[in-house]
Amino acid sequence: MAKKQQEKGLDTFQWVGVSARGKKLEGELTGSSIALVKAKLRKQGITPSKVKRKAKPIFGIKSVQKITPKDIALVTRQIATMLMAGVPLIQSIEMIGSGSTNKSVSKLMSAIGDEVKAGLPLSNVLRKYPRYFDELYCDLVASGEQSGALDKIFDRVALYKEKSEALKSKIKKAMFYPISVLVVAGIVTSILLIFVVPQFQEIFAGFGAELPAFTLFVIAISEFMQEYWWMILIAVMAFGYIYKEAALRSLALRDATDRAILKLPVVGMILNKAAVARYARTLSTTFAAGVPLVDALDSAAGASGNAVYRYAILEIKAEVSSGNQMNWAMRNSKIFPDMVVQMVAIGEESGSLDGMLAKVATIYEQEVDDAVDGLSSLLEPLIMAVLGVLVGGLIVAMYLPIFQLGSVI
Repeated sequence: MAKKQQEKGLDTFQWVGVSARGKKLEGELTGSSIALVKAKLRKQGITPSKVKRKAKPIFGIKSVQKITPKDIALVTRQIATMLMAGVPLIQSIEMIGSGSTNKSVSKLMSAIGDEVKAGLPLSNVLRKYPRYFDELYCDLVASGEQSGALDKIFDRVALYKEKSEALKSKIKKAMFYPISVLVVAGIVTSILLIFVVPQFQEIFAGFGAELPAFTLFVIAISEFMQEYWWMILIAVMAFGYIYKEAALRSLALRDATDRAILKLPVVGMILNKAAVARYARTLSTTFAAGVPLVDALDSAAGASGNAVYRYAILEIKAEVSSGNQMNWAMRNSKIFPDMVVQMVAIGEESGSLDGMLAKVATIYEQEVDDAVDGLSSLLEPLIMAVLGVLVGGLIVAMYLPIFQLGSVI
């Protein structure tokens, strides 16, 4: 319950108080709690007499800008840049908050800044906002605080977040194209079957001749679509909703979906490369930050993005915990390419595992980028071909009776 109250901390509070000269003042302040707002007012020389959370409107939805992972990546890079330039942490947070065009980011940074000013470690403050800062992020910041190298850690975290978001964007792009082909093809075909084919059907009714089998087949599909299109639409929407709800509740279904996705042609190859890139990038970042290898493998398993790799990495963790080398455990998992295993082996032997993993991540991120570009180039003509076959097939089916009638005459 306390955790939920802490996460609600990005609210606006209305206050009434008295200035040092005894003048009554009132206004609004953003904070994570009433106590922190009062402390902030006292620092400004105002003695608060009343502070309350601003009521939200019952009717009418006020548009609120969301804080996206890209926003967090940008904030992380800004903090890293300022810390490396010698700007104090609190001042960096305040500058980022005041300079952000996203009001929600400004509120978040203001709340974080207030708590850091109160003497709390930054990593502890960030853990109060798990929606924006995951365990890996907070653990890395904590290691930076302990080692006294917070600027370097933030630089590593910023690079990690930027690479992760870029990779996520590429994967979304890879998944979008096949889905777009199917959706466009389905919409165009449905429009032709429901609205265009019936017009031809009325013309054919006056022919008085037997229609070709292909034309009869298309007319039968058209009649079915005209009669039951709404049922098909409801069924598709219901399936999507039921699957989404079932996936939220069933780990087995999510795992089966992850395994099936990896076996898809082309897209599966891209997702495999992306999982390897995530694994290498996460492990490189955490290991270089001083996190023990076993704990780093835990983080890598959580960041892998696929159940197949998550379970494999957890098995690798168990092998490493029992004293085996990581490259040997990776080879036994049989899901990592030989090149990756060999590079990890070289890194372990040379004592530069983090650097070698960073190189692996860079290689596979580039491969994902090239594969997505190749998929885009391949699917552009494929979309035209699919639509051409569907539309062309329907046109041929509708004109076959006219061609046959012309040959008889």
